[in-house]
Amino acid sequence: MHVTGTVPPPAPAPQETPAAPAEARQTPAGDSGRHARRFGLPVATALVTGNIIGGGIFLLPASVAPFGTVSLVAFGVLTLGAIALALVFGRLAERDPRTGGPYVYARAAFGDFAGFLAAWAYWITTWVSNAALAVAAVGYLDVLIPVNDHRWTACLAALAVQWLPALANFAGTRYVGAVQLVSTVLKFAPLLLVAVGGLFFFDADNLGPFHTGDGSAIGAVSASAAILLFSYLGVESAAVSAGEVRNPRRNVGRATVIGTAGAALVYLLGTLAVFGTVAHDDLVDSTAPFSDAVNAMFGGGWGGWAVALAALVSMTGCLNGWTLLSAQTPYAAAKDGLFPAAFARKRRGVPTFGVGVTVVLASLLTVYNYAAGTAKVFEVLVLVTTFTATVPYLLATAAQLFHLASGRRDLVDRRRLVRDTVVTVVAAAFSMWLVAGAGYAAVYQGVLFLFAGVLVYAVMAARLRGTGNCATSHDGPADASHST
Repeated sequence: MHVTGTVPPPAPAPQETPAAPAEARQTPAGDSGRHARRFGLPVATALVTGNIIGGGIFLLPASVAPFGTVSLVAFGVLTLGAIALALVFGRLAERDPRTGGPYVYARAAFGDFAGFLAAWAYWITTWVSNAALAVAAVGYLDVLIPVNDHRWTACLAALAVQWLPALANFAGTRYVGAVQLVSTVLKFAPLLLVAVGGLFFFDADNLGPFHTGDGSAIGAVSASAAILLFSYLGVESAAVSAGEVRNPRRNVGRATVIGTAGAALVYLLGTLAVFGTVAHDDLVDSTAPFSDAVNAMFGGGWGGWAVALAALVSMTGCLNGWTLLSAQTPYAAAKDGLFPAAFARKRRGVPTFGVGVTVVLASLLTVYNYAAGTAKVFEVLVLVTTFTATVPYLLATAAQLFHLASGRRDLVDRRRLVRDTVVTVVAAAFSMWLVAGAGYAAVYQGVLFLFAGVLVYAVMAARLRGTGNCATSHDGPADASHST
């Protein structure tokens, strides 16, 4: 798919002036100033890459090692699916480049209820994942500064890891972009060191068998894919923040594809390098595969400290980006009256109320986790987020299928119809695979979360009807004022 094709975009809403540059357009109150700055292509790409690559990369090689090197095939298959999904988001953003991503696309195609479900599911995903990510970051912090000796010391550390990125968000998009760019560069440095350096120390004897176990190779691909499936969550990052991206019709698609491809390259090369530098039998039992790879390459015992620092930077940068995304979708829904109006408040380019609510909810969940003295609460909720994250993905790909099937010339480029259809079908299959990989328990719990959202929607829809603002056309959202 050519994300910067020549197909003309749909006619702009009356509120926009297409001839005016993005930077010169009128923005909502509280959304301007020297602390608010639109993201260029490099920062938008860093947002995608940084949100995809969290801390899991540092454990993935050991997680899939028991299946043999056949797991690299699973990585390849998943990469194709993730890039197809990235291309779909790029195409949708080219058609409708406003803040909200999947919410905007689902509402434009199917109406308020579908849009609300996309926003509700995505919001749940972000704040629960933020809490879990902060707790996981404390494990890496403990390597550098002992904090796990006392439960409440660890809890305070987890809260600090959450609130520092939140403060960067409160400071404005200018600082969010700076933190995201710096953290992405810092996290890439050690990962590329192993990925590229490992090629010079690669020993094929370390790879072990191609396929272990008694099952078929195809079964092994599926089993390892179930572990790897969620490594690519975050491909939608630039689309969700499209309103804060300069020239979004062009840059959102490019940032999404480049960021996803960059993350995939790091995943594949990094895993291959670890496979080739750490003996298979040792890798299966490893708790720090990248540390073992660094130690095998350069000797000494400093690998654990270096990788822990890299993982901490990676997770902090990931939290920075996810904190922004956690407020962007509710912001877009609130502009349409489908979320409480307070979520539509913006300051310095950031929906500050949404950021505040998100970090408070994540903090309460973190405190509850440490107070209960068990990780089971997180195990259940994190599994739920793996399902809830797929809801907006499926709705977005369904929206693209809707546009392609409609045959409308203002929405579909006939010259790319077959190519776009194939890409969308692959993206839809990838999204369905994500649902299957979440497992029965996660789907069951996730549906309960979605049904709770239905009750919230009932209240918001009643309020909309009371104010007479509930009309929604399938040709596009009723409110076109998201563009910032």
